[in-house]
Amino acid sequence: MAQAVRKRRKEARPAELLEAAFELFVERGFAATRMDDIAARAGVSKGTVYLYFPSKQAVFEALVRQSVLPNVERLIGETARPDTPVLEILPRLLRAITHTVAGSSLQQFPRLIIAESPQFPELAQFWRETVIDRMLGVVSGLIERGIAAGEIRPVDPADAARLMIAPLLMAVIWGTTFVRQDESFELGTFIDRHLDIYLRGLAVETRP
Repeated sequence: MAQAVRKRRKEARPAELLEAAFELFVERGFAATRMDDIAARAGVSKGTVYLYFPSKQAVFEALVRQSVLPNVERLIGETARPDTPVLEILPRLLRAITHTVAGSSLQQFPRLIIAESPQFPELAQFWRETVIDRMLGVVSGLIERGIAAGEIRPVDPADAARLMIAPLLMAVIWGTTFVRQDESFELGTFIDRHLDIYLRGLAVETRP
């Protein structure tokens, strides 16, 4: 029985270490957090942290793979509907991303990366390659499909994809950094208003 408990504890330890690391990254920043701090917050020795993660960069990358990537893959799976009009898929996708991010710890990643990227550009590069480029590739592919189907007017797919995602990034940063205590800011409402303008801009003009 004791051996089984120890085994379960060992299997759970990487997740516990990542949880401790994320709390510290948000509280103190990536630069100010040491591996010793992660060990202390998780209640283990520094050697235990290095047993699972060889560096602080490896801790960050593991955090993204554990907390963010499963959500990215799930959201991308929702776009695999070849018979559904693209102008229906795009708002569903952005609203699903918003619903996933709103009120969760995922909101802290953009603020953390922007704050730390001047000193640690590798964090921003990893985030871009792992998360942003993946999502932008899917959205631009959908826009290309919409153009070919005659749903969407001829636009640059890459720029149109950035224009769809960028307001969400701005809104997340606004909500976690700039919003005042006396100010009401609802992420879902903001995204609905953005989609209303964005989708009108993509749609093919209808002539009387």
